Parts: sequence; structure tokens; C-alpha cells
Amino acid sequence: QVQLGESGGGLVQAGGSLTLLCAASGRTSSNYIIGWFRQAPGKEREFVAAISWGGGTTRYANSVTGRSTISRDNAKNMVYLRMDNLVPEDTAIYYCAAVRQRLGWDPPLSRHDYDIWGQGTQVTVSS
Repeated sequence: QVQLGESGGGLVQAGGSLTLLCAASGRTSSNYIIGWFRQAPGKEREFVAAISWGGGTTRYANSVTGRSTISRDNAKNMVYLRMDNLVPEDTAIYYCAAVRQRLGWDPPLSRHDYDIWGQGTQVTVSS
């Protein structure tokens, strides 16, 4: 079983940037899709971005498209989410999640398809 740990969150002014990190440990020999989700107070957890095991396929939520980049370094067991031009609506706890890569399967958008989760990192964007 793989374990996930997020870092890189913090307080940032609107218009600023952050890079969130997701570190995998444990049985990292399996091929995993990694997704980023976020949950604001009083709201459901929502999809932000995801990346396939090989990094060749990425998917983004409409709300972050054009100002976010997801990437990974499998040699370091790391996945990164770069977010630019942050807005107060980006304030949330950000979680990374993993699911085993299946042949020909694009990274899923639903949180219900992911079965391994990290503890989350808080991102607060001030106006």
C-alpha cells in the first residue's frame, strides 16, 4: 500500500502562486494515477487536476485550467501542482489521492474512483 503526504500550502495573496507537493511512500513500485482535490468549508470535495502514471495524460477542472500545471517525477515519487494567479475562491484544503493505473484508462475526475488519500494541506488566498 502506498501512503501520500501533501505539503506546500500556505497563505498567499490573490494573484500569487503556489506549488503543492504530493510525496508517495511505501509500496511505490505499483503504477498510480495521482489526482488533486480540494475542499472548501461547507462544500464537497472537488476535482482539481490529475496525471497518469507516465505523465502523458493530464486533466484539469475548468476552474483551474490555464493557470495550473500538474507534473510528476516518478524517480522521486513526487507529484507537483503549480497554481498561478490564485483567487480567494481557491481557498481550501488540498488533497492528493491515488488509484492504480489501468491500461488505457485516463485519470478519473471523480473522487470516488480514488482509494488512497493524503491528509491535506491548507491553501488560503487573501484578497
